[in-house]
Amino acid sequence: MFGLTQSAVARGFDEDRGFGFNPGNLRMFSYVPSRLAANPALVVVLHGCAQTAADYNLGAGWSTLADRYGFALLLPEQQRSNNPNGCFNWFDTADIQRGKGEALSIRQMVEKIVVDRGIDRQCVFITGLSAGAAMTSVMLACYPEVFAGGAIIGGVPYGAATNVQQALKSMSHSPARSAQEWGDLVRAAATHDGPWPLVSVWHGSADTTVIPSNAREILKQWTNVHGLPITPSVQLVVDGYPREVWVNREGDELIESYSITHMAHGTPLATGESEGECGAAGPFLLEVGISSSYHIAKFFGLTFAGLHYAALANGVNAGVKIHQSVGAKINQ
Repeated sequence: MFGLTQSAVARGFDEDRGFGFNPGNLRMFSYVPSRLAANPALVVVLHGCAQTAADYNLGAGWSTLADRYGFALLLPEQQRSNNPNGCFNWFDTADIQRGKGEALSIRQMVEKIVVDRGIDRQCVFITGLSAGAAMTSVMLACYPEVFAGGAIIGGVPYGAATNVQQALKSMSHSPARSAQEWGDLVRAAATHDGPWPLVSVWHGSADTTVIPSNAREILKQWTNVHGLPITPSVQLVVDGYPREVWVNREGDELIESYSITHMAHGTPLATGESEGECGAAGPFLLEVGISSSYHIAKFFGLTFAGLHYAALANGVNAGVKIHQSVGAKINQ
């Protein structure tokens, strides 16, 4: 991959080693643009296997969007001492439960940057690719009160695996469960009865690493949690690719899904300098003419530069329901 380049360091990546007792033994990097919006939002960005936090940020273009729209980034990084392939351990029961392991380490990082940078607690989001996507599923299930939304790119549902063998089977065969079964796994992960995070799902139709049927299982899981039918409310085409949308009775977009036709395993990119472009192509960072990072930021309501994201009329911003503020219960 790209490696932690001098350009990435120069762009203002900071490492914080004092964010909690860190039971998952992860590293914490953050990026705060020079022009941060009032009451800013935060996006947690989780890299894939064999990547670093800086690798994935550079390829997906998140710091470009942070500069453009004034939100902060938190970039957790796996250590090879935890996983030889540099993957988040999304399949290990010690790391995928509330109050334990890597999930708790990421929660502690969120609390640290929220306090230090004055982040709006109602505007914390998370996204990731592959193993980072699977860990995004973990965080949305285990800490639904913390995240207003999440984006899962080439990932699997929460609870798909609790050991390595199950993880490999989920990636290559995607065993089907009912929507109720998937939803029950999320509801059992934390004491929470809503509101639930927004969910954006992205998958390549030619993905042979994490097969595309995983996207359908993720949608079964989260439509059930939100109390929505599996049939989408709206189907349309965006930048040449099919987008499905699920809305509630008020017409707010709660779930979206993009199927990137003919794309293999990776994050979809549209590189360049225009409004809907960012990032740099590389392994598992694929130029296909649509920027997932930009469209995810838009779905989250983050592309309104300089606005206080949580202060729009009726507490709704591009479908984002305002979450009740949560306290600093970071050891749970």
